[in-house]
Amino acid sequence: MSVIHFTTVHSRNDIRIRVKQAASLAHYFDEPVYLYVQDGQGNALDSSANVHVIDTGVPSGGRISRMTKGVWRIYRAVRRAKPDVAHFHDPELIPAGLLLKLSGVKVIYDVHEDLPRQILGKHWISPWLRRPVSWAIQTIEWVASRAFDGIVTATPTISRRFPAHKTVTVQNFPILAELVASEPVEYTARPTHVAYVGGITAMRGAKEMVQALEYFAPEQAVRLQLAGSFTPRQLELEVKQITGWERVIAHGWAERNTVSVLLSQVRAGLVLFHPAPNHVDAQPNKMFEYMAAGLPVIASDFPLWRRIVEGAGCGLLVDPLDPKVIAEAIDWLLANPEEAEAMGRRGRQAVEEIYNWERESKTLIGFYKDTLNV
Repeated sequence: MSVIHFTTVHSRNDIRIRVKQAASLAHYFDEPVYLYVQDGQGNALDSSANVHVIDTGVPSGGRISRMTKGVWRIYRAVRRAKPDVAHFHDPELIPAGLLLKLSGVKVIYDVHEDLPRQILGKHWISPWLRRPVSWAIQTIEWVASRAFDGIVTATPTISRRFPAHKTVTVQNFPILAELVASEPVEYTARPTHVAYVGGITAMRGAKEMVQALEYFAPEQAVRLQLAGSFTPRQLELEVKQITGWERVIAHGWAERNTVSVLLSQVRAGLVLFHPAPNHVDAQPNKMFEYMAAGLPVIASDFPLWRRIVEGAGCGLLVDPLDPKVIAEAIDWLLANPEEAEAMGRRGRQAVEEIYNWERESKTLIGFYKDTLNV
């Protein structure tokens, strides 16, 4: 059996695609899995996971070129390889998926985000256009899904938009051993630092996290360990103008082993997404990664997140738009280290029992075997 995963948007190091899905399939079926990307970095082999990265080259031009020339280029590359299964990860690749299906390839559409709801929160789209664009995208996905052999989604909410008989939810939970530091610092010996790891955007609470730091007295050594890249770059300039920035330790984009060490040296993890339509039912990987690292979480008070956090007893819920309330939650965890540490232990236990990739990988493999008969 030959399997190709392909993407024009995601990195060759994408955790969901390469580290989790491709590696798990290669291990189970004892066959190499190929990941086709467009980044100009050349071909590579992850021999430990038996995942081969094939670079189809960066198309000249910007986003439009990627969505036209780039899609056509990666389609032709996958078509030439004649795989048994083509598993793609971006909505813009739906036309390529349909063409591959017509050529006799089994095709899987992997839906990472609730794109129609995401469109409703895009400020760069005119308000009067958002609903028509959202509806058009939902219609395209609905129609195309009837042709594909399978749909893999990242959350149960997304799954409800697709045909139940060919759809499976494979949640983006952490690998159990990945974020466990080899030499963790004893919790009460850690500095009074909290962390945020991941993409840094306004809608993910970039400004509110930094503004919350302004509520701490000068003698309080509270710091925010920030690991990730700003989008857009202008946001970084704006956030650096906030007074609380002097309490930020910015690492930029960080490798996974660096993230593991960072999380082993802080007191809590922050996940403060704004209440945008595509956020309230999302399951951000970073929340489960904090739990996997044994950290209490401070999370946005959305109904779904409340069920997860309160169900596990692993953190505090706040209004993500209120920096003062965020500061109060940080202060409470720092003032109650024994309970904060217990929250972290309960979060880790929940990951070991429920929220882990090892369970989700079995779902993915079962889907390949049962739905695709491979």
